[in-house]
Amino acid sequence: MKTMSILLLAALMCVAVGANAFPAEKQFTVLSQDSIPLSYTIQGSGEPALVFVHCWCCDKTYWKNEVPYFEKKYTVVTLDLAGHGASGLGRKDYTIESFGSDVASVVNALGLTKVILIGHSMGGDVNLEAARRLPGKVIALVGVDTYQDFADRIPPEQRAKYIDAFSANFEGVTEKFVRSMFPAKADTALETSVASDMASESPRVGISAFKNMMDYDPLPAVKELRIPIRCVNADLWVTNVEGNKKLAYSFDVKYMSGHGHFLLLEDPATFNKLLDETIAEIMKGK
Repeated sequence: MKTMSILLLAALMCVAVGANAFPAEKQFTVLSQDSIPLSYTIQGSGEPALVFVHCWCCDKTYWKNEVPYFEKKYTVVTLDLAGHGASGLGRKDYTIESFGSDVASVVNALGLTKVILIGHSMGGDVNLEAARRLPGKVIALVGVDTYQDFADRIPPEQRAKYIDAFSANFEGVTEKFVRSMFPAKADTALETSVASDMASESPRVGISAFKNMMDYDPLPAVKELRIPIRCVNADLWVTNVEGNKKLAYSFDVKYMSGHGHFLLLEDPATFNKLLDETIAEIMKGK
C-alpha cells in the first residue's frame, strides 16, 4: 500500500504550540451549521484571505508562526474546528464533512469572497470539503504535509486495528505515533512538548475524528473542484505528483528537505518562505 499506513498516521498528527498564542480580545465566535460555537481569529487585511485549518487534536494556535508573517499582506483567519481548542463540544460524530462545514461557516460569517484554504495534515481533507461548500469563493487549496496520494487508501482491516489500539490506550498510542513523525535530528524539547499535548486531547473527539479520517475518500472532491491544489510537504514520504496530477484539476508540490511531519514548527522561517512563494504563484495565475 505504498507506505500508506505510515502516511496516514503522519497525516493525523499535528502539533501544539501554546494555548495562549492569541489574546482573548482577538478571538471571536460563530455558530456552526449544527449550532456548535466555533472560535476564530481574523487579523491583517487584503485579498486573498488566507484561512488556516489545523489538524487532528490540535487548534488554531498552531499557526502562531504564520499569522504575524502573513498578516502584513493578507487577511489571515485561523479557527478551531468543533471539539478542538476554544470551540464547543457536543457533536456526536466528528466527520471530515462536518469539519468542512465548520470552515465554511466561518468564511461565510466573515463575508470572505476570495479565499485560499491552507490545511495541515487532516486539515487538507477538511479543506476539500470546505471548498465544495464555498463555490466561487475558494481560489486554491494549499496542503501542508498532506495530499501525498489522493488514490491511496488503508484497507478496512488495518483501519480497525488502528481504532482498537487508540480505544485501548489513547494517550500512550498517540504519544508514540507523534514521536514517530519527528526526524532523528528533531529538537527533543519540541518533540516531547508536542507528544504530550497531542496525547492529552479528548479520546472521544480524537477517536471519532481518527476513524472518519481513515474512512474519508477524497477523490469525489478532488475530481469535482476546478481550482489549483498545491502542497508544501516534507520529503520523508513520497508524494505521488504524477498520479495526483491525473486526478486533480491542477496539482504541484514544494518540498522541505530533512524535516518531518511538523515542518511548520521545525523550521517556520523556511516553511513561511515556501508558503509565501506558493501563494504568489497562485495569484500570478489568476
